Amino acid sequence: MPNTYSDILLPGLPLFKKGKVRNVFEVEDKLLIVATDRISAFDFVLPSLIPYKGAVLTQLSRFWFETTSLVCPNHLVTADFDQYPPALREFRELLDKRSMLVRKTKVVPIECVVRGYLSGSGWKEYKAGGKIGGMKLPAGLRESDRFPEPIFTPSTKAEVGHDENISFKDMEKVAGSALSKKIRKVSLELYNKASLHALSKGIIIADTKFEFGLVGDDLVLIDEIFTPDSSRFWPFSEYIPGRGQPSFDKQFVRDYLETTGWDKKSDPPVLPDEIISKTSEKYLEIYRLLSGKTEL
Repeated sequence: MPNTYSDILLPGLPLFKKGKVRNVFEVEDKLLIVATDRISAFDFVLPSLIPYKGAVLTQLSRFWFETTSLVCPNHLVTADFDQYPPALREFRELLDKRSMLVRKTKVVPIECVVRGYLSGSGWKEYKAGGKIGGMKLPAGLRESDRFPEPIFTPSTKAEVGHDENISFKDMEKVAGSALSKKIRKVSLELYNKASLHALSKGIIIADTKFEFGLVGDDLVLIDEIFTPDSSRFWPFSEYIPGRGQPSFDKQFVRDYLETTGWDKKSDPPVLPDEIISKTSEKYLEIYRLLSGKTEL
C-alpha cells in the first residue's frame, strides 16, 4: 500500500491555491498542481484518505489531455517528473505520479457540465420541475435515462459551498455570448470523443464537468478531465435505466454516506476500512480500463 497524503507542502514554493483535493503552487511562470489523497463529498472534505487517489486523478487527466488535445488545447506542460525544473527535484517522493506542471490561464468562472444521461443533481432538478438549468426536458424521463443528444448545463463555480445549475443565458452574462457558445461547442465535442473511447472499453460516461481558461484570446482546457472526481462512470454491461447505477467514481462514497445518518452539516464521519479499500479499487480499475495501462 502506498503512502497517503492529506496535505502536501513544498518549502520554498509559494502556495497559489488550496482546493478540496489539490494544492497548487507557483513555479516560475507556471503552476504545479499536486493531487492529494483527500476526498470530498457533499461539499465537505472527509477525514479519510483514499490510497492511490491522487495518482489516479493526475495520470487519468494526463491520458485524457493527450487524447483530446486536437479537440481543445490544454494547460498541461508536463507530468513527467524528470522534466520538472531543478527546484522541484528534492520533492520526487511527494510529487512523482501525482503532480502536473501547467500553464497559467485566466480562469473562466463557470463549471461546464455535459450530461449524456439523467442522473445526480440533474435528476433531482428534473424531478422537481422538468428542467435542468432552465432547459425544458421531455416529460416522463426516468433516472439514468439516456438523452437523445448530450446536453450542456453550466453551473456556478463556487469557492465555498455547492455549485448551482444556471441557464445558458446566465452563463452568457458572466462569460459573454461568443465565448459561452465556443465553450459549449468544445465541451460537447470533448464529451462525444471521450464517450466513444469509453464505450469501446465497456464504460458509459454519464456526465462530466470541465473548466476552461484563457491565454490571451485562446481557449484552454484546465484542471482535471474525465476523472472519477469529475465524472460518472457506469459499467455498460450493468446499465439499466430507471434506477441508480453501479459506478466507478465518487458516487460510491456518496451512497455510503447516505446510509450513515450524517446530517451533512456537522463534521463528516470517518469511512470504514472496507469503503476506503473498495473506493481505491474502483479508482484504480477505471484508470486501467480507460487508459489501457496496467500501472500508474
